[in-house]
Amino acid sequence: MHLLPDNWPLWVGAALVLFWFVGAHNRLMRLRSVALQAYATLDAALLRQLDFVQGQAAQAEPVADGAGDASAAASLRAATGQLTTMLAATRLHPLDPQAVAALGTALRVLLAAWQRLHPEAGLSFDADGTLSRPAPLGGRREAASHPSAEPIVWPEPSAAAEIARGQFNLAVAQYNTAVGQFPALLVAWAFRLRRAAPLL
Repeated sequence: MHLLPDNWPLWVGAALVLFWFVGAHNRLMRLRSVALQAYATLDAALLRQLDFVQGQAAQAEPVADGAGDASAAASLRAATGQLTTMLAATRLHPLDPQAVAALGTALRVLLAAWQRLHPEAGLSFDADGTLSRPAPLGGRREAASHPSAEPIVWPEPSAAAEIARGQFNLAVAQYNTAVGQFPALLVAWAFRLRRAAPLL
């Protein structure tokens, strides 16, 4: 008694392709969700840094002495406004490379303005937050080959922002690897899942 249809190999093949497709899609969605959650943590940490800078700027403004200090204070105020705007914009599309690049630029401007006004105030942390250091342990070569390892001098003496940045960049790297792998890249193309960008 013949119970199987003549084209059963095609049905088995289609079932296997569908199973693979759903599995690849779920994996990409999971990695994307991890990256989005990591950005939410990073966003909160950057907001704390911004609040700290704004608080310090408000306290220092009445005692600003000379045109140089006044100019540096004005630059810092402008930089905080720019970073506030970019955080709000990036929050809507945290995995958009252009949005993250613009956020990185705004963050660099803020950190540079802070350093001009407070050259001695700020700490650098290792990616896990346990080690404070002024430069990459491997020197400039390490910083060039691993941009996320490049130290940032944070205004607020807390490792939270550096830890969050490291976790976000790691999540982005894992997501990008998955998006670029064949044949998963076909799933990414079908669902318009594009590569993300690390912060700084």
